[in-house]
Amino acid sequence: LRTHQWCFILFNVLLFHMLLFGADLLEEYFLRSLPFSYTDAKTLEIRERARKLNMDPLKANLSYSISSSATCSDQEVFLLILVCSSPESRTRRNVIRQTWGNATDARGYVVLTLFALGKPASVSTQLEINEESQKHKDIIEGSFIDSPEMQTQKMLMSLEWTVTFCPQARYVLKTNEDVFVGIPSLAGYLLSLTQLEDVYIGRVVHHRAPDRDPESPAFVPIHRYSEEFYPDYCDGSAFVMSQDVARKVYVAAEEVPVSVPPDIFVGICAKKAGVTPLHSSRFAGEKHISYNRCCYKFIFTSSNMKEDELFKDWKETSAGAECSL
Repeated sequence: LRTHQWCFILFNVLLFHMLLFGADLLEEYFLRSLPFSYTDAKTLEIRERARKLNMDPLKANLSYSISSSATCSDQEVFLLILVCSSPESRTRRNVIRQTWGNATDARGYVVLTLFALGKPASVSTQLEINEESQKHKDIIEGSFIDSPEMQTQKMLMSLEWTVTFCPQARYVLKTNEDVFVGIPSLAGYLLSLTQLEDVYIGRVVHHRAPDRDPESPAFVPIHRYSEEFYPDYCDGSAFVMSQDVARKVYVAAEEVPVSVPPDIFVGICAKKAGVTPLHSSRFAGEKHISYNRCCYKFIFTSSNMKEDELFKDWKETSAGAECSL
């Protein structure tokens, strides 16, 4: 090949990699929200109430009758992971316990993984959950029947348990049971943060409009939410909050209708509390990332994971040489 042909090939290779890796970097730059100015009196009130939140009355008067064998560590928990799970998904929970959920520390810091679920409709399933809960001590169970319509209540229950029984958790990761979580990479990222409060990080959804179709299961009438667009929020498959944000969202939740999906609910509460979501393309959102060992050592999450994939991907990423840039 002649010189100009080699130059053309090299140009195309460079262009391909710029498009491949530059897209996420540009997305992260343009979706990085501007700092919020705390001039609204209601916002300041919510932030102050969250700062002074008293845990003792909460323990005696929980909004949800929570049955929990799970306990928070007496020492500081660096990362508390709350996995929203279906009562019937015992096998999936066991897979998580044997793979990424098996991590109890990251770089010397404590990591705790718990499962949040509502009550099953079946008595036999409830007996199995009772047995599982006693064995593993990692289940938080609400008093409501678990169903697609009750996922926001499950999110609220998880927040209430966190601020009440695990206030020493520095960061809280909310995720789903079909997600792979790269704990080492996520912990490394969180340790690098210079901003220690108002941390609300995930794959940010921008300018999503409420579903106004009365025939849709996700229908939100105008009297429930009147704005044209939802505020920016982190996709619900996985997002991280600092402990202070969990408290602020919990306090703000008193004035937000629970008829919206849980991730949008958290976004609305965060906005009321003056917390701005930060976008990171290393959260996959609802996407399933095709497996590559070095890729999976870099990303924070991948969704829609099959059980055999979780075993294989976790085993390979947990061993082997480190990856170069």
